[in-house]
Amino acid sequence: MKRIVVDPINRIEGHLRVEIKVDETTGKVEDALSSGTAWRGIELVLKGRDPRDAWLFAQRICGVCTTVHALASLRAVEDALGIDIPKNANYIRNIIAASQMVHDHTVHFYHLHALDWVSPVAALKADPAAAAALQNTVLDKYTLNLSGPVSFDTSAYAKDFPKATTAYFKDIQNRIKKVVDSGQLGIFAAHYWDHPDYNVLPPEAHLMAVAHYLNMLDRQREIVIPHIIFGGKNPHPHYIVGGMPCSISMNDMNAPVNTERLAVVDNSINLSIDLANGFYVPDVLVIGDLFVKAGYVDGGGLAGQRVLAFGDYPEDHYSGIANGDYFKNLLVRANGVVENFGQGVAKATFYPLEGKDLSDPNVLAEGVEHSWYSYPETGKDLHPWSGVTSPQYTGPKEGDKTHWKYLDEAGKYSWIKTPKWNGKMAEVGPLAKYIVVYTKVKQGIIGEPTWAEKFIVDQIETVSKLLNLPPEKWMPTTVGRTAARGLDAQLSAYISKYFFDKLVNNIKAGDTNVANTRTWDPATWPQEAKGVGLHEAPRGGLSHWVTIKNGKIDNYQAVVPSTWNACPRDSKAGYGAYEASMIDTKVKLAEKPLEILRVVHSFDPCLACATHLYDREGKELSVVRTDPYL
Repeated sequence: MKRIVVDPINRIEGHLRVEIKVDETTGKVEDALSSGTAWRGIELVLKGRDPRDAWLFAQRICGVCTTVHALASLRAVEDALGIDIPKNANYIRNIIAASQMVHDHTVHFYHLHALDWVSPVAALKADPAAAAALQNTVLDKYTLNLSGPVSFDTSAYAKDFPKATTAYFKDIQNRIKKVVDSGQLGIFAAHYWDHPDYNVLPPEAHLMAVAHYLNMLDRQREIVIPHIIFGGKNPHPHYIVGGMPCSISMNDMNAPVNTERLAVVDNSINLSIDLANGFYVPDVLVIGDLFVKAGYVDGGGLAGQRVLAFGDYPEDHYSGIANGDYFKNLLVRANGVVENFGQGVAKATFYPLEGKDLSDPNVLAEGVEHSWYSYPETGKDLHPWSGVTSPQYTGPKEGDKTHWKYLDEAGKYSWIKTPKWNGKMAEVGPLAKYIVVYTKVKQGIIGEPTWAEKFIVDQIETVSKLLNLPPEKWMPTTVGRTAARGLDAQLSAYISKYFFDKLVNNIKAGDTNVANTRTWDPATWPQEAKGVGLHEAPRGGLSHWVTIKNGKIDNYQAVVPSTWNACPRDSKAGYGAYEASMIDTKVKLAEKPLEILRVVHSFDPCLACATHLYDREGKELSVVRTDPYL
């Protein structure tokens, strides 16, 4: 038995460490630990602040999924204060959220996850002419010919499409060769390029995928242009409690939103649709198909046992979230929990998640049994509205506080708490959302699917035919988790277009209102209030919880998707999603656990990260310590 540590496991940033105990003779992972190794502490930063400023601080939780925490925070404060935002603000927020979804998934697949499947070194062995032929074959076989509703069709043809010529792939190959020959693979230099899993794909597939990696490096910034137009910038676009800060005028060409700028947004959305349809979906499906055919259907972990989602995209007004009205008005009604999907959709069990459940501490709570926090009453979980953020660092099992050898699986070992639904662990994310919607539609719980829900079902059934496997076989796997993000990007691109068309129609009808400021003055607020903000973010179900007292934030808790998935174990509830998925994955070479990187990266981990600031000579400029034990 060998104990392997991968720290950090994230490809760019995010302080996540995993440890596995693997039987070298069989490759079976006997035990696994997932640890968030840096303390974020945003909850304490927000305490005592003006709730109208909460979104501004909360969205600094992440520099990649920048806008999602702002949206959840706004919804929490508006829920607490009973604020109903205007139609235009709802449409604009949905466009921003959907474009963030496309951007986040695209960057995740091509730049944070693809190199777990694809090797630039293997691409050097490819025949460029065969790569060009493969590109055409991939587009013919793996393109999903699905489309969302489009009221204003402003795109006569795809403006960006995969190139498929020998000269193009020869040029890409020459560029890769220069990088490899220089010995400067940069942050990827220490990767396991000689791992046997890189033989699953033919060299031409490696070359095609690396070419698209470079394409998306250039294109990804254009996907989030709606953030620039409506929110002023990216990352971290601007909002306002009660709506949006971007005034609309079709007569003033200096207005933040006018005909010219709406056209810029429309072009960005059309590009997002083209990138998802022509690049992302075919790429993820051909890679997934080849890995499934090679027998890689592991890594499911909790996905086949229990998944949770909140749903999203309010179609129109809603009076609140905690009162349940929010759930009655969603385009994607993924709110709920599904157990045992791995046994087939007919045998899966669905549990609703409604307004009354949000305030019930028996339904939603967080524990700290293996987390470096303390609660007032040991062993008692707390509902987020009553949540406590009190650090209690206890150190590793072996090593010292700054140089860990092994974490203490019997004690506390992570800065991440353990969220629970009905006292149980659950996986969240695009895969969870797809499983919940598919189960609700196929079991008749959703009688009349929205176009987006039907789109999800059609995607799943088309891919199932392509892979020649039922959904319960390919979805709760590492391949399925990765593919669900690609399918979600395609859906989200059309959701952007759907709400953009609704926005244009509403403006044409004469409505240019973007903010409800009737309760801006704290004198209009109740002395005490509490609210919850939900968002189905790129990494899954996100919730922000706020209590307000005498005009200030009295308590704030954020239960983020990576908290659900990366959480440490619990003596009653078992393993979290990361740990369960690692245990469900076979490792070929213990010293080079590429399979562990691939399964953990399939969740798109988002942990507390850091900014490293150096001068041009490489000299560190300053250090700000956030870890309470240093």
